[in-house]
Amino acid sequence: MHFTSKLPDVGTTIFTVMSKLAHQEGAINLAQGFPGFDSDPKLQQLVTKAMSDGYNQYAPMPGVYGLREQIANKINTLYGSDYHPESEVTVTAGATQAIYTIVSAFIRPGDEVIVLKPAYDCYEPAVTVNGGTIVPIQLKA
Repeated sequence: MHFTSKLPDVGTTIFTVMSKLAHQEGAINLAQGFPGFDSDPKLQQLVTKAMSDGYNQYAPMPGVYGLREQIANKINTLYGSDYHPESEVTVTAGATQAIYTIVSAFIRPGDEVIVLKPAYDCYEPAVTVNGGTIVPIQLKA
């Protein structure tokens, strides 16, 4: 069986390139959050306890309320803002997932999307798969 990708022109991502280069050079890989050290044993114990206590199911779609509340409190304290954890804070699995979700929510077929270049490599595929047209703007040094 043969499958054709909706994104045939994505190619090799910067994550693949940087991970390979870090491995070849024996460098710490900062491309995708690969730590060069073991997790703290206390963190491992806390995670194990949380799993044993039943915190091992899908989180609510916007994230666990207590975490959103702590994020809102931290931002409000640091920046004097007033974000509400119920309606203005969402937790995602990472930047790429957050960007894709936002693009998917707003971009419709035929929409033009300005992408400032160089750009994080997930913007253009997200726009393309949602039917948008990329309008690249190359930044100058």
